[in-house]
Amino acid sequence: MRAPRSDRAAAGRLKPAATFFLCLVGLLLAWPGRAAAAGDPPDASAQESAAPIWTTSFDGQLFATFNRQGGSRGDTEFRSQNWLMGMASRPLGAGMFTVSGMATAEPLTVGLAGYSEILQEGEAYQGRQVTDHQHPHDLIMQAVAAWRVPITDRTTFTLVAGPVGEAALGPVAFMHRASSAENPTAPLSHHIFDSTHMVTGVVLGRLDRGPVSVEGSVFRGREPDEDRYDIDLGALDSWSTRLWIRPAPSWTIQGSYGFLHEPEQLEPGDQQRTNASVSWFRERGGDYSAVTAAVGWNARTYSTVHSVLVEGTHHFHGNSVYGRFEDTTVETEILLFPEILHRPHPGELVDPIHAFTAGVVRDIATARGLSFGIGGDATFYQLPPLLQITHDAHPVSFHVFLRVARASLADRMWNTTMAGHGAGHDAMAHHHHE
Repeated sequence: MRAPRSDRAAAGRLKPAATFFLCLVGLLLAWPGRAAAAGDPPDASAQESAAPIWTTSFDGQLFATFNRQGGSRGDTEFRSQNWLMGMASRPLGAGMFTVSGMATAEPLTVGLAGYSEILQEGEAYQGRQVTDHQHPHDLIMQAVAAWRVPITDRTTFTLVAGPVGEAALGPVAFMHRASSAENPTAPLSHHIFDSTHMVTGVVLGRLDRGPVSVEGSVFRGREPDEDRYDIDLGALDSWSTRLWIRPAPSWTIQGSYGFLHEPEQLEPGDQQRTNASVSWFRERGGDYSAVTAAVGWNARTYSTVHSVLVEGTHHFHGNSVYGRFEDTTVETEILLFPEILHRPHPGELVDPIHAFTAGVVRDIATARGLSFGIGGDATFYQLPPLLQITHDAHPVSFHVFLRVARASLADRMWNTTMAGHGAGHDAMAHHHHE
């Protein structure tokens, strides 16, 4: 099928975006690792220079995915989900200054309409609600600066701001969770838990004391539009607060609440989002295990949707097994009739669904610090009677993919947020071995 004219025009305008992303990929492939790190022996030339040393880190991931979504609403396609992130830090005054950026080529490799994922909802495309697809992320997923300064021996304060960043709301975003690192698709509950990992305009403050961290943020609540290569700036009309507790090195507990001012383009009204999560992560000798469990609610003008998510990954001797279970509420009337543009009470009819994914990945090669793996998964669903009419009674979806990621776990920016690694960790730092 020929792409709509707007898609073809957007693809032409996205050429600079693709060039920008490919340059970042080339930098990642050529980067030796880091500029400097704590504990390194002093360098004579550096001592002679008065300029502070920048410490840099990069991470990224790419899936080249054959996607076959089940049921009459599913498509068969080849798409690529991908992202690339970089950070640079240096001392500034009594604290540490960090700049970070994150980009993706998904507007081209996924398409402006997104990749097929049955029962998924969220955002808009060409004046209609996106249904049975996961929208692509914007070209620029993060562009922020942070300053972390000690207050006492056990207490630090971090201030983060930028045109594109993350609100203090929800668990770690799915692409940065070790528990979902091998899964190429977003959870169906993405817009209940972590869709605010990318907001256009944010100011966030964080206070760390021992194993406890408290965050607050103001940001623009409206979700990005379908123009995926610009930054949709606007008033900071929404707010959120989040609490992190890290009772032990392997455990992280999160609770958060946020008020979002009219986040949906086609659904009037504000939203109140509440959720909590518990994550466990352990690494031993290059292998790791990770589990995340989360529960959340979105209170909206005409209905409330909720979700329970449990996911995990176990990596051993070059093999990974992963799974995800979701008990989540979907907007049934929008999934039944996505072509209706104006609804007097949008999203009022909701129903619970269940989805279970099981997958495996095998690492096949390592080159220039990158790990190449081949994997696949299957997702099974339990649907209410109304959605069985449109999506079939027992749809099954499949993925087969090539995965490219950093080979060393020490280079992975896992379990990170915009302001820190989690309670008790240095802000803007990546994962460290236990």
